[in-house]
Amino acid sequence: MEVKKSPKADLEGKKSTWLLIGYVIVLAFMFVAFEWTKRDVKIDVAQVVTEVVFEEEIIPITETPPEPNTPPPAEAPKVAETLEIVDDNSDVEESTDILTEDNLPTQTKANVTYVPVQVVETEPEEQTIFEVVEQMPEFPGGTAALMQYLNKNIKYPVIAQEQGTQGRVIVQFVVNKDGSIVDAQVVRSVDPYLDKEAIRVINTMPKWTPGKQRGKPVRVKFTVPVAFRLT
Repeated sequence: MEVKKSPKADLEGKKSTWLLIGYVIVLAFMFVAFEWTKRDVKIDVAQVVTEVVFEEEIIPITETPPEPNTPPPAEAPKVAETLEIVDDNSDVEESTDILTEDNLPTQTKANVTYVPVQVVETEPEEQTIFEVVEQMPEFPGGTAALMQYLNKNIKYPVIAQEQGTQGRVIVQFVVNKDGSIVDAQVVRSVDPYLDKEAIRVINTMPKWTPGKQRGKPVRVKFTVPVAFRLT
């Protein structure tokens, strides 16, 4: 005899439906959990920001102590003026003493002393150092000749070669009105040995063509890169 199952008692047909419902419920719980966690984080960050802002805005208030009440100065007692009445017939001695420097009291003599006036000397125009002029200073032969001079006269320090140090040293100096080079200094350093060699080469350069402003030679500040490369 065959056992027949009723359609209502058949659970295999509803298995997929219940599985989908379970997935939906699990996803709903995960979504609520993530949203709740993000909301807590935002609230905590807002609290931290407000605490920091309030700490920065707090300014200590210093109170100045009240000044003690000092009584007003007492008035000096008034001296009563006395008038002496003299008869018309009485003899009155008149004094006509004239005060001069000789008969002045020692305390009233004025001491005249000489105070030298300090004059602040301004820097003359000849000593002014320009950075940009109408005609900039130039190495004899131009920029190409300058690069050739540096490459020919640079002596690579042995210690820097052994250590494999190389780079570009920026040197700044002043070209005087006669074209001489002074005040050479390193603006950007690479290595102490390379810096020292760059300063030496710059100081041994020949005289430049000086810069000119309004047709007159002036002192100009100039910058030159000195490259050190290992081949």
